[in-house]
Amino acid sequence: MCKKRKSIILALAMGLLVLCCTACGDKKDSSDNLEGDLTDIMTSLYANAELDEGFRESLDSYETVEITDDLESYILGTDEITYIEGVVSMPMMSSMAYQCVLLRVDETDVENAKQLLKDHADPDKWVCVSAETTLIESRGDVIFFIMSGRNEAYAMNTAFQNL
Repeated sequence: MCKKRKSIILALAMGLLVLCCTACGDKKDSSDNLEGDLTDIMTSLYANAELDEGFRESLDSYETVEITDDLESYILGTDEITYIEGVVSMPMMSSMAYQCVLLRVDETDVENAKQLLKDHADPDKWVCVSAETTLIESRGDVIFFIMSGRNEAYAMNTAFQNL
């Protein structure tokens, strides 16, 4: 009788394990995808980031533009990334090294695109200044890529993670 109970308990445990694996299988959870235009998302990042007052005042000279073929290699460090939509925010003229990029890519390409950014990011690309910090993160199908001072990079990254 004891052997039969063990077999029943083992069968129930195996059934429960199969049920759990099926429930958590290969379903894509797109609930982490950020909805909306990347320019609007960038505006939201600046509105919600805890930036110091001096940096916030300098934002008047920043512009958020679509990444074009002409800008691609300079901004991303490579032209090998396939993306659906891309914007960059950067100062029009400044002695500060700063760029903040949002890229929307196919969900299956996120990790590859992040690796290409990591491999090709050049924090020394500006004349006479270098970015102190480079961060590359993602939420669903949107990649956040920033090169800037440490405080600005982490404030913007926190705002991105809190979206």
